[in-house]
Amino acid sequence: MTLWSIAFSLFLLMDSVGNVPFYISFLKGIPPHRQRVIIFRELLIALCIIMLFAFIGEGLMEFLKVSQDTVQIGGGIILFLLCLKMVFPDSVESINGLPHASEPFIVPLAVPLVAGPAVLAAVMIYSKQETSHWIMLGAILIAWAASLLILLGSSLLEKVLGWRGILAVERLMGLVLTLIAIQMFLNGVSGFIARQSLASL
Repeated sequence: MTLWSIAFSLFLLMDSVGNVPFYISFLKGIPPHRQRVIIFRELLIALCIIMLFAFIGEGLMEFLKVSQDTVQIGGGIILFLLCLKMVFPDSVESINGLPHASEPFIVPLAVPLVAGPAVLAAVMIYSKQETSHWIMLGAILIAWAASLLILLGSSLLEKVLGWRGILAVERLMGLVLTLIAIQMFLNGVSGFIARQSLASL
């Protein structure tokens, strides 16, 4: 895969537009200048977690004796389930059953809204497939920077699109990600079948 294709996939997985209603809800009542500080802090924490999984993911897979096919199948299933929530969203107030805090820290704005299981599974898969660490690093930074800009402008985006517009964009992204999830799952299954066939020869 190319730099831009990886970056686009990760950007969709981070679902920054779909996360706008959640960020607006959890940061309600906090002054706008403080909201921007919180958003940047949470996105920075998410970036560190994603980078960690990108560069130790292969070693972690070897330590746990987990194959790439298993990660693809698991990542595809997780991503598919998340896509269902994007296409058929729950109430903003009930996300993860977490109560609103005066100032959220790490959970839920960094994890799992940005650095969610689908993103972490994807970077582990892509880092295994991509030989150049620089391409992987660049793709993560591009996707992260785009997500940061969208979430920093969440209040403006809400005014422009409105709640219905934001939900419509989120559902569209959910449909696109569903296709990626199914392809990821099929790649894992086909890889597993191929390995089993070779082992039986």
